[in-house]
Amino acid sequence: MTQEPELTLVEHLTELRKRLIIVSITFILSLAAGFWFAPKTLTFLKKQPTAQHVEWNVFGYTDGLLIYVKCALVLAILVTLPIAMYQIWLFVKPGLLDKEAKGTIYFIPASFFLFLTGISFSYFILFPLMLNFMSNINDSIGAIETYGMKQYFTFMFNLVIPVGIVFELPVIILFLTKLGIVTPDRLRKMRKISYFILVVIGVSITPPDFISDFIIVIPLLLLFEISILVSSWSYKKQIARQAILEQELDD
Repeated sequence: MTQEPELTLVEHLTELRKRLIIVSITFILSLAAGFWFAPKTLTFLKKQPTAQHVEWNVFGYTDGLLIYVKCALVLAILVTLPIAMYQIWLFVKPGLLDKEAKGTIYFIPASFFLFLTGISFSYFILFPLMLNFMSNINDSIGAIETYGMKQYFTFMFNLVIPVGIVFELPVIILFLTKLGIVTPDRLRKMRKISYFILVVIGVSITPPDFISDFIIVIPLLLLFEISILVSSWSYKKQIARQAILEQELDD
């Protein structure tokens, strides 16, 4: 187990500047690509079952432009996110041992995969249920549904992005465990409070019907339990590694 030589403050700042430049260039290039693919992406979304019954009206001159820009930004963020995470890992790598560096590199694909999983789950499962619930409520009061692109995408992004972030919970817990901030025992003691917080989060981002609440709350609770298992696995490995180091020092 080796550790790279410590860098001076100037070298740290130079390295940070280098990483920020790479991330910035990646974002600019992906944003340009996002503007190119935005019309095709919007057309694809318009053909989805959730949008086929919605007339994409615009109620302001800038509505179409704002949605166009927002779509390009989302595409740029999706492309930039794994690159940015990799650059962060390269920046902190000199302060990690070889095993720590090899172990933490898996945070990048795991985090991105969970984020995409959360987005897919919310868009293909939860979002249609929410639209159907809202439409039924509007029908029950005799309202005529006339939606604009801005309302449709704002509603979608307000659901999809938070759920994608919440699905990062196992990776965040694993990272905090490696830093020694949380332990499996501490997580188990906080289970009741954590359940309450997750239920509140799930209910707050879904319409007030039992089915939608159930569909989002159950995965959140499962993610927390998975987080405890992941934290326990990581914590046991840390304890075993520490015991080996202490034995080597004693010898």
